[in-house]
Amino acid sequence: MLSAKPLSAISLDVEIRHTVNGSPLLLDSLRYQNVAGETYSFTRVSYLLSGFALEHENGAWEELDGQYTFIDLAKRQTAVQLQHIPEGKYQAMRFHVGPDPSANAGDVSQLPADHPLNPNLNGLHWSWQGGYIFMALEGHFRGTHDGLGGYAHHLARDPNRTRITLTAPLDFSRDSGAIMLDFDLGTLMNAPRPLSFEKDGTATHSRDGDSIAAALVANLPGAFRVAQFTSATPSISRPTQVKPLYLPEKFTPYRFTMSHTFPLPDLPRDNPLIEERIALGRALFDEKALSRDGTISCASCHQSDSAFTDPRRFSIGIGGQVGVRNAMPLFNLAWKSQFFWDGRAPSLRAQALMPIVDHTEMDETPDHVTAKLSGLGPYPSLFNAAFGAPEVTMEKISLAIEQYLLSLTSYDSKFDRAISGKTTLTDPEKRGFELFMTEYEPRTGNFGADCFHCHGGALFSDHQFHNNGLASDDSGRAKITHLDSDRGKFSTPSLRNVSRTAPYMHDGRFATLEEVVEHYSSGIARSPTLDPNLAKHPKSGLNLTTEDKAALVAFLRTLTEEKSTTR
Repeated sequence: MLSAKPLSAISLDVEIRHTVNGSPLLLDSLRYQNVAGETYSFTRVSYLLSGFALEHENGAWEELDGQYTFIDLAKRQTAVQLQHIPEGKYQAMRFHVGPDPSANAGDVSQLPADHPLNPNLNGLHWSWQGGYIFMALEGHFRGTHDGLGGYAHHLARDPNRTRITLTAPLDFSRDSGAIMLDFDLGTLMNAPRPLSFEKDGTATHSRDGDSIAAALVANLPGAFRVAQFTSATPSISRPTQVKPLYLPEKFTPYRFTMSHTFPLPDLPRDNPLIEERIALGRALFDEKALSRDGTISCASCHQSDSAFTDPRRFSIGIGGQVGVRNAMPLFNLAWKSQFFWDGRAPSLRAQALMPIVDHTEMDETPDHVTAKLSGLGPYPSLFNAAFGAPEVTMEKISLAIEQYLLSLTSYDSKFDRAISGKTTLTDPEKRGFELFMTEYEPRTGNFGADCFHCHGGALFSDHQFHNNGLASDDSGRAKITHLDSDRGKFSTPSLRNVSRTAPYMHDGRFATLEEVVEHYSSGIARSPTLDPNLAKHPKSGLNLTTEDKAALVAFLRTLTEEKSTTR
């Protein structure tokens, strides 16, 4: 019996440095110039790499099968570790921009949460249209004839998968190594096929025969080069084993339910879902003792009948204090990593505690909260069942509420049933879905509503932060990051249950879906941080017809569940 060949421990750290004409690329900086004399910036540089291989000195290629990476400059995700490299000397490396055809057509719902191709991680999957965006380049530009505009170049589709081959003497005789690659975005936009936003267009979605996609494919191979190779101990850290926090000896695992169309979420490994902890979280969510005067609970501003949001424009704290933003809905939070409209909470457990100590909301102190709960009849036993000890702490409160919020899922709307063949959409609803999923791109004869860029995918949100053209004094995410480039940006809410989450926007300014659609059709306020996918539209707006606006609203209503979101 033959034994399997052991896997090599040799690995290669690949770091990609992004430049423009040789200088380090700065995001959100309107400073770069193309051959047409247009000044432009990059707000997004995101792409997928696959098909890694190394060339032996004899010319044979060593394929590193099944290894993918997701690169995103804004997220500072610029490195990959290639593993299981056979010992030897190599003279070149190659990879492809874009996944291989089988992965491009694969079932994304089965990918682990941390897999580079998981749509919730990379935000580069077209979901209902199928397949990945291989590379997304977005930004603003100032042309020679008009004011500030936006562009969105999305390279995709199997024929546009581009191979990059680089000469690189790599010696893996004994040690692992590290290599630095340069990806020059100036070359990508300019040579050998120069791109002009005003002449060639401001968007591509890579349909057959699209000239912008063809130019990107032609320019990509020359945009990469090897900057440096060293023999070194791998620097990319490996995941460590996570120990669950305060897990009781006896517990009941909770069965997390979701749609088969959803990507797998990254559930907290240190807080595995159990029935006892969710039950405690549910009780705490409804507990008015969390507020200083005992008048409000989490549920006061996140009402189950309104998909766990507040039907009032602004929520009311203790003493009648009025907030400044509309309460966000609380469902499908397992797929998010930053919370509140401005993303100030890095986790659900952090988000759960902030309203308790906020002076305009519950206005309570940690010491008072734990003392009060310790003296309330049911809580010592509930904490004991959830954590194996009756002691009440703020950390345990946050873990329990986190679990309850993670259990709130929404995936059984009319749209979901139509996708699975259990019902059918009406003609207006179908037309609305078509508009929702179609870009506004006059160059190619497409006049859609362009909704899917921010609200695409099975979750109907990209969970990112965008300036969506609202005239507002609220600086949004910039208040947290202190970056001018984040001014006016807010978290993208999910459109699921949208019929029940009025009023809309961060400040609840729109009472109806009709008003929301009209905003995107004709009411966009221009600013330097306006999202490029909106900035590329005409200044007069999309000017959708009355029939098309009604069709969009009809489709949006199909995203609401008939029953209440799971409690």
